[in-house]
Formats: sequence, C-alpha cells, structure tokens
Amino acid sequence: MYRGILTSGLASHWRREVLRTSLWFVPAIEVAAAIVLFAVTLTADRAAYRGDFTLPGWVISGSADAARQILTTIAAAIITVVGVVFSIVIVALTLVSTQFGPRMLRTFIRDRGTQLTLGTFVATFVYAVLALVSIGGPGPRGPFVPHISITVTLALTVVDLAVLIYFIHHIATQIQLPEVIASISADLSAAIEDYVGDGAARPGDPTVAAVLASLPEEGGDVLASDSGYLQYIHRRTLLRIAEQGDAVIFLRYRPGHFLAQGSPLATVWPASAAPGVTRELTRAHLTGPYRTLAQDVSFGIDQLVEIAIRALSSAINDTFTGLTCIDWLSDSLCKVAGRWQPAQVHRDRAGTVRVITPEPTYDRLVQRAFEKIRQSGRGNPAVLIRLLDALARIMERTTAEDQRRVLLDQAAMIIQASDESVPDAPDRADVRRKYEALLAVRAHLADEPLAAS
Repeated sequence: MYRGILTSGLASHWRREVLRTSLWFVPAIEVAAAIVLFAVTLTADRAAYRGDFTLPGWVISGSADAARQILTTIAAAIITVVGVVFSIVIVALTLVSTQFGPRMLRTFIRDRGTQLTLGTFVATFVYAVLALVSIGGPGPRGPFVPHISITVTLALTVVDLAVLIYFIHHIATQIQLPEVIASISADLSAAIEDYVGDGAARPGDPTVAAVLASLPEEGGDVLASDSGYLQYIHRRTLLRIAEQGDAVIFLRYRPGHFLAQGSPLATVWPASAAPGVTRELTRAHLTGPYRTLAQDVSFGIDQLVEIAIRALSSAINDTFTGLTCIDWLSDSLCKVAGRWQPAQVHRDRAGTVRVITPEPTYDRLVQRAFEKIRQSGRGNPAVLIRLLDALARIMERTTAEDQRRVLLDQAAMIIQASDESVPDAPDRADVRRKYEALLAVRAHLADEPLAAS
C-alpha cells in the first residue's frame, strides 16, 4: 500500500496508479451506470403502467410469470459466464507469472479490456436482478411488469455476447509474447516522454558534486519512516518545503530504489532545518511494495531484460524471444539518445539551489539494457549479433561523444564474449563483421556532427 500523506500532486498520481491497477474500479463504475439506467427504465415502466403513454411495438410484452422466468434465466446465465471470465483471467495471470515473470502481472491487471469485460457482465447481472425484484403483485391495472426494463435486459445480453467474443479474442492475443513485449515497450516509451518532458538540465547548472562541495557544514539526515520502494517524488512540493525552511535538500534515492526503514532518505542543510523537513517530507514522496514506471524508466528496461534472460535460460532456450526484447530495448534507447539530460539541481523562483536529486544516467540505462542479456547470451552468436545491431541503431541517433563511448564499451565487451564463448570460427567471424559495421557507423558520425554543429 502507499505510505504518506497525499498532497494534490501525489493524490493525482495515487489515483492514476491504484485505480488503473485494480480489477474493481471499472466494474464498479459500470454497475453504478447499470443502476442509473435501471432507475430511468423503471420510471418509464411505471409511467406506462399508469397509462401515461403506450409502449412501442418493439417492447417485449408478457405476463409477470413469463417476465420472472426470462430474468431469472438471464441472471443465472450471466453469473455463470462471469465465473468463466474470472477463470480465464486467473489462468492468464498464472501463465504470465510463470512464463514472463511475476512483475508482468501488473501489466495484465492494468488492461482495460479485461476490466471492461468483467464490468459489463457484472453490470448486466445487477440490472437483471433489479428488474426481477421490481415485478409486482396484483394491482388495479394487473401485476406490474417492467416491460421496458426486460427489453433492455435482453439488449444488454446481446451486448454481453459481443463482449464475450471480444474478450476471447483479446485474451488470446494479449498472452502472446510479442504483444506482451510491445505493450511493455509502449509503456516504457510513454514513461520516457514524460521523463524527458519533465525538464532537462540547463547548460549553466553546476554539477551535484560542485553543489555539495560548496555547502558550508555537515547536513542533518532525514530518515525513511517506512520500508518499501520509492515510487514517486513530487518535486514542486519538495521545492516548496525547502524554500519555506530556507534549506537545501539532497535526496539520496530516486524512484525505483528500495528504502529501509530508518536509513537516511535525504540530507538537509543547515542541519537545524532537518527536523522540520522530516515532518513535511512525507507530503512529497510515496513508497510502496513494488516499483512503477512513474519516474522510474529503469523499471521498464528491467522488465524487458527479465523476459529476455528468462527466454535465454537453459530451461526455456527461446532465442527469438530474446531477440525481440533486444529490438524493443533498442527502440526505447533510441528515444533516449540525444535527449537524456534530466535535471539534478532544482532551483526556486529566486534562482537559489534548493533540491538535489539523483537521476539515472544515460550510461546506466545502456548498461541495464545490455549487460545482463550479454551475460546470458554468451555462446549464442544470434544474440550477440542482434546486440551489436541494436547498438549500431542507437549509435546513429546519438549526438554526444560520451554517449557513443558508452555504446562502444558495450560493443567491446560483446566482441570479447564472442571470442571467448562462441566455439565455431564462422560464427565468430559473423559477430566480428557486425562489430566492424558498428565501428564504421561510429567513424561516419565522428565527422558529421562536428560539421553540422
């Protein structure tokens, strides 16, 4: 669960994350809509019963006993189908957990198609039960039969049939591994765009080391009040806290890191401001039992890497899944290349440095994407070749020499792994040709950016 007092910014993030990853929210909305719809149709039925208007010819007519039989049959059939749908969902989640890893479960739970399907069937069941109990006994105009509500129930049943066909197609498509990988990559790309759009470092900003060295005294530590993964930091609230306390706050952890209760979460200058910041800091961050993609781009990369190394393990030995993960990882890193300059030094409106935050570096993102796969793919020339292809693709999008150096370092380790682990000389030659092609891309770019700039 989430820890801390929710400010408006944190509350917004909490709602998006918790409600999106719940199986009850969308069905609850649909059930509420079904209740409202029933209230409308029941009002119309009572008006027709009083003779205020004549029912159209397409409205189903019949006796109270026939109405009870129809609604009872529909309600029983719908609740049976709901059980089948739940069973399919559980089977799918079990398959995801065993084949793709337990961290993929949240991706499936977030799926709107599954939530809408469950909600549609439950809402129809609730509507049918409400219509059933509204059938009255003998009255001045005979037994009250909600003819309009019964007709709407039958229409909803037809809708449910279409939704069931859609759900079977959807779940059969969703559990295919390429779809899983593409879905994770899409979420990762969205997280990258959010992160890049959150603000880049300005050219004149000092380095974190320079800011920390300029502080005149030792700061006071702010300890973590709960254990869990740091999920979200609301930087505006953090800036406001630092400005109100005339302090500088240095966060030691970024979203995605694990916090142990009682460990230093932040350091505050001057030390005398630490007690006040400690009381207020709970309003600026969230911790929980799992990582999320919000402000944690590394988590999306780790998800793709986890699928890849599972596929390349000796127990599964699925090389093509590993190659697919490498392709999508390269796509994500292409979006990062040339744009990844997250601000670590944050100033208030007066230009005073108030908050210092650790951010994932480009070097670290590349290492997380390639190192574990390279280690798992030793001896597999197809994997090593695809890794070099991915590095060349990313290299073409780079604009800075330090980023190219990181890619070349990864390529050097790949060619070394090839020389040490690939047994056949023709395969080693294939890997080396890809390595030389990467070097050619690097040589071509060495001149162009200089001329263009």
